[in-house]
Amino acid sequence: MKIVAYQRVSTSKQGQSGLGLDAQWAAIQAYASQVKGTVIERFTEVESGKSNDRPELAKALRIAKLTGAVLVIAKLDRLSRNAAFLLTLRDSGVRFIAADMPDANDLTVGIMALVAEQERQAISKRTKEALKAAKARGTRLGNPNGAAALRKANRGNTASVQRIQEVADHRAEQLRPVVDDLISQGVQSLGGLADHLNERGMLTARGGRWHRSSVRNLLGRLGRLGASAS
Repeated sequence: MKIVAYQRVSTSKQGQSGLGLDAQWAAIQAYASQVKGTVIERFTEVESGKSNDRPELAKALRIAKLTGAVLVIAKLDRLSRNAAFLLTLRDSGVRFIAADMPDANDLTVGIMALVAEQERQAISKRTKEALKAAKARGTRLGNPNGAAALRKANRGNTASVQRIQEVADHRAEQLRPVVDDLISQGVQSLGGLADHLNERGMLTARGGRWHRSSVRNLLGRLGRLGASAS
């Protein structure tokens, strides 16, 4: 079996350091050894998190088509929230295999893409509804410091502040598996976590993009501040 290997990291910092790439390459090599395959080409994508362009994936798919090779990626579950990637893979016409999910097929990937898109829409809808409800209760929106600023300024009543905290805590718990997964993959910096969360379409409690400060607040709620760099 001829194999075209495709690896991916999300930030240039990770790409330069090789963070996560060694593990991906090891998984692909282990699969190649298992099926007695030969890796004929190896492509590494370094995505910024702000763009859906994947030139290395396009090259990998082109080579696989030209050679009749199988495109092998290390972990499909790591990309399962990225609908654009999944649809590109499904519609490419190239046979692909994920080392962690060797039985996955076009139907599997299509379903994953639908789930990823529905999850993104559901998160957006829940966030908008929460903001609308908070506004209806008279909660002042748009303050970047949230409940803490309301308390310091003695604005808002105790019930509204408590509700904001409850919503934020619930949102943080929803994101806990995602954060734990990223940290376990070696994504340690606040900026790196922000890039990954933005790439996966995850929104902040206010429906915006993630930044270092919002990630710091999230980690604080999850008790994970010690797991990431400042």
